[in-house]
Amino acid sequence: MTKFEAVLCRSAPWRAVTRRVVLPWALQGLRPDGDVLEIGAGSGAMAEQLLGSFPSASVTATDFDDEMVASIAARLAPFGDRAVARQADATVLPFADATFDAVLGWIMLHHTVEWERALDEALRVTRPGGHVVGYDLLSTPPMRALHRHQGDGHRTRVMRLPELRAYASSRPIEQPRITRGLGGLVVRFVFPKPSA
Repeated sequence: MTKFEAVLCRSAPWRAVTRRVVLPWALQGLRPDGDVLEIGAGSGAMAEQLLGSFPSASVTATDFDDEMVASIAARLAPFGDRAVARQADATVLPFADATFDAVLGWIMLHHTVEWERALDEALRVTRPGGHVVGYDLLSTPPMRALHRHQGDGHRTRVMRLPELRAYASSRPIEQPRITRGLGGLVVRFVFPKPSA
């Protein structure tokens, strides 16, 4: 995550927009219940809004960056034992198979570079009948230009829509939903994991 992105994720305006607009749009009708994992949670803004909106959900919010994990822990402290913050690499999650009812990833896959491995891990730790839900940037000229000069050795890989569709068709996903949004700049997806 760049310094600009980190500041944005911690800002009050982002929190307000997150609850009212981004979270409902990103969830696409899913009402998280039970054990939820958020990968690449950044500052924890989405996890905070999810916990405030869905009292029957418990969230484990992870990020690769230790500073972000500290920010998540502070932000989610008011939720007590319903919230856990942990450092984790999305491509090698430290959880057993079928641990979570839902796994969420909001605009973070392009930071992993190997986003297919991150999605494989998300599917692995999702229980049968659960969902992997997220959204991310699509490889368009504006997004490629935005991420071309990140500096600080920061690498990204913005996905192409055909790549995501091919991924979904090659994995154990029951009727995946993949939709473009925001003028074709982003993609939203819901990957239901088949019941047993």
